Amino acid sequence: MENFEVWEDLTGIEADPPEKREKCEHCKRPKIVCWCCSLPSPPLSPKSQIIILQHPAEEKRCLRTSTMLQLGLIEGKCLIFKGKKFPQPPLSQHFDGDIEKYLISPKSLLLYPSKYSVPLEEINPDDGPFNLILIDGTWPQAKAIYSSSPHLHKMKQVKLISCDISRYIIRTQPTEGCLSTLETAAESLSILERDNIYKDKLVEPLNKLCQYQIQNGAVEHQSKEFLLKNNKYPKLIGKRLNKLLKTAEIIRNGDMNSNENPNFYTNKSDNKI
Repeated sequence: MENFEVWEDLTGIEADPPEKREKCEHCKRPKIVCWCCSLPSPPLSPKSQIIILQHPAEEKRCLRTSTMLQLGLIEGKCLIFKGKKFPQPPLSQHFDGDIEKYLISPKSLLLYPSKYSVPLEEINPDDGPFNLILIDGTWPQAKAIYSSSPHLHKMKQVKLISCDISRYIIRTQPTEGCLSTLETAAESLSILERDNIYKDKLVEPLNKLCQYQIQNGAVEHQSKEFLLKNNKYPKLIGKRLNKLLKTAEIIRNGDMNSNENPNFYTNKSDNKI
């Protein structure tokens, strides 16, 4: 009888434990840390479109900024395709045939720091609207996606030259000019739309997120470049970071023929370079 009662108690336990905190229906974050009240209202409606090629590992990051971008624009103006290669083979479970039309469109611009990239500021907005394509992942992931996707090599490639310092202050960045996915898209749209409302309004959810984190114990982070210049960096410099810092210095000194651009978005969470 006692065993029966124990078994009855066990069978009454739900297979999936209840969620500990109630989540927002829009951003899917716990309501206590929801940033939806800081989204543009109504959502912004640019003529150009943002296309994000997102590495599957980005889904696991709780502080990714691509969701802020998607919710800050009207529906359909920010599309996210997940994968490690684009376009993906038809047999892939993540296959979406729509991506190919963006990769071959003459109106598409790939934001990537290759030797073929031209400053986005030199693109004539009157030639748009454009499809601005961003790669969302760590620098090694973004580089791997680019290397394995020949379609990307054929696209017109652009880079950001002038941009603000990142507001993602709760994450350590490699250099002073690195931005998150959200900030990169906001800066780019402001240029292509000739309207600063995008970089002013789209980043407000990021500001709210950082403010909340700092109020609850997080600390403001300086870039690795800043720490190194001030003899405060606690580790040895790796080859990749050393190369990135040298490239940043070259570009700041006016040599825009460098093959890599440190202003191509990055941070500890999104880690875009």
